[in-house]
Amino acid sequence: MDILTFSLFVLGLILLIIGAEALVRGASKLAAAVGISPLVIGLTVVAYGTSAPELAVSVQSTFAGQADIALGNVVGSNIFNVLFILGLSATITPLVVSRQLIKIDVPIMIGTSFILALMALDGNVGRIEGALLFAGVVTYTIFVIRQSRREQKQMQDEYAREYGNGKSKPHWLVNLGLIIIGLGLLVLGSRWLVNGAVAIAQSLGVSELIIGLTIIAAGTSLPEVATSIIASIRGERDIAVGNVVGSNIFNILSVLGLSALVSPSGVAVSTAALRFDIPVMLAVAVACLPIFFTGNLIARWEGALFLGYYIAYTLYLILAATQHDALPAFSMIMESFVLPLTAVTFVIIIMRTLRARKKERMNLRA
Repeated sequence: MDILTFSLFVLGLILLIIGAEALVRGASKLAAAVGISPLVIGLTVVAYGTSAPELAVSVQSTFAGQADIALGNVVGSNIFNVLFILGLSATITPLVVSRQLIKIDVPIMIGTSFILALMALDGNVGRIEGALLFAGVVTYTIFVIRQSRREQKQMQDEYAREYGNGKSKPHWLVNLGLIIIGLGLLVLGSRWLVNGAVAIAQSLGVSELIIGLTIIAAGTSLPEVATSIIASIRGERDIAVGNVVGSNIFNILSVLGLSALVSPSGVAVSTAALRFDIPVMLAVAVACLPIFFTGNLIARWEGALFLGYYIAYTLYLILAATQHDALPAFSMIMESFVLPLTAVTFVIIIMRTLRARKKERMNLRA
């Protein structure tokens, strides 16, 4: 691996971050200026905008014939978003989860993860399946717009403080220019990032799937990292959670859907991804429901648990890629002790929560 390849990779990552920031700023201000509500801006423009790097990289990878990078980017980003971003944000400060996310958006995230797992069973996400996924993101966006008509004033104020109230001073041409510049930087940055990542993978003897699941997934998720952490520090904790959930839905429906749609042969699914990485993504999505359900709050210890699992997941990928001698022992510890203990803990927490809520309802009736 030469210095030019590494520089190309880093520069591509920087362009992705700058491009995503310009796209989010321009799109959110332009949407607000034409009268789109703050809730819709937050759940669609901002959440989708922070996922623009994933979209650019996956589509570019599909055109370049690197299907493993395209799929690994989506699956790895979804795992990274929940375990790392939510984990780190909750460790900084406990995150409040709105009832709308628990009742509507998280189940949609889990449902889309199940759909992806089913589509991948035959080893390929075809063009028709890609079209269905992309139609799903259009349907979801329309649904969010309709839901926004019932949004509470408190949520409107929260999103207005974060993204403005639509009375922005810059002319609409400035915002349109930011969108165009952002898209251009995303296209160029994604091309350099993919080319650099492939060269690094080849020089290190690491598969493109591993590179997509780790380096590219983490790199393209940096906009979500910045948005969620800053939101949690500022006390906009609902935004921190909503950004991650919305981005995960967009990654599957739009990023993977569009990647499969533009490819004549669809997106191939490797055996490794089908047996391990996609089930992990599905398990992570399902794990959100009991944690979000218990008290409408992601506590610090739950955030630390998420972070610990992301470290364990990344360590497993490294050990498996290098065929390290410690892999069997590590796998045995995770499967025999850590995962069952976590499952039992979740069951106990849910049972206690249900009992507490039942007692609370009985007290109210009395």
